[in-house]
Amino acid sequence: MSELDAAASTAVRQCLALEAGESCVIVTDDEREPIGEALYEVAREITDDATVVRFPPGEQHGAEPPEPVAAAFSGADAFLAPTTKSLSHTRARSDATDAGARGATLPGITEEVFVTGLDADYDRILTECERMLERVADADEIRVTTDRGTDLTVILGDREWHDDTGDVGDPGSFSNLPAGEVFISPVSAEGTYVVDGTMRPHGLLEGEELEFVVEDGLVTEISDDEIRRQVEEAEEEAGDAARNLAELGIGTNVGVTDLIGSVLLDEKAAGTVHVAIGDNAGIGGETDAPLHLDGIIRKPTVFVDGEEIELPTTDE
Repeated sequence: MSELDAAASTAVRQCLALEAGESCVIVTDDEREPIGEALYEVAREITDDATVVRFPPGEQHGAEPPEPVAAAFSGADAFLAPTTKSLSHTRARSDATDAGARGATLPGITEEVFVTGLDADYDRILTECERMLERVADADEIRVTTDRGTDLTVILGDREWHDDTGDVGDPGSFSNLPAGEVFISPVSAEGTYVVDGTMRPHGLLEGEELEFVVEDGLVTEISDDEIRRQVEEAEEEAGDAARNLAELGIGTNVGVTDLIGSVLLDEKAAGTVHVAIGDNAGIGGETDAPLHLDGIIRKPTVFVDGEEIELPTTDE
């Protein structure tokens, strides 16, 4: 069995829990065809009602796919969508899951990320998510520190924590793959955070650190010229919303032993924290902004209402 086949088997059999007699559609595009075909081959071993729908890559994340693709989503019991541009927040996907279809999108997936992120025990990831949610669910504030200079306190208010477990076995359930995180949109934050892991547009940071100062829930200082430019351009359209401290996440994917430069994968790595700037309307917040910039922080110490907690560890 090839590495792609093994990862596809995890996605279809463990995460999707596909059963004989169910209809399953694999939605992919011309640039992600090998991953789509690997998923299809596993699906057709389980059910006679498996289909691949392939289309040209979309122009931007969140753009609606062609109508036949939307119809394929809504007509299936289960779906997996490895695509170049994200279909996660499209009406085609949400209408399908609202109607009871279940599945996962794999936005921007590469073969390396597919193999690395799905070479994990997703039952264990589910357990780690549940354990972490139990620890943080009733917290008023979270403080994150590192020896690189991070000292950030986020105020949670009555916002709800979410988990991304990869478990899409129930009708209407939805996830990204690779999965493995718990996350929240804070109501405010104060302090400094230093990204030393991965952040677009730089990818994996080796020997480089990006520093952000946060005051009253807004990012007021950014050390990196390119990221500052992105935020300032978004600020012209959305005002202070572009500087919103949008998300705090804790990685729980115990199969990710090394960061590789993909935010999709690296933010899930067990034992990391990620912080995002900008939009959080889709994760329980109230801020609409034309950007969402995640930065991954390595080796953090996390305090819940003043008490240090143990973070998940990798399977190394």
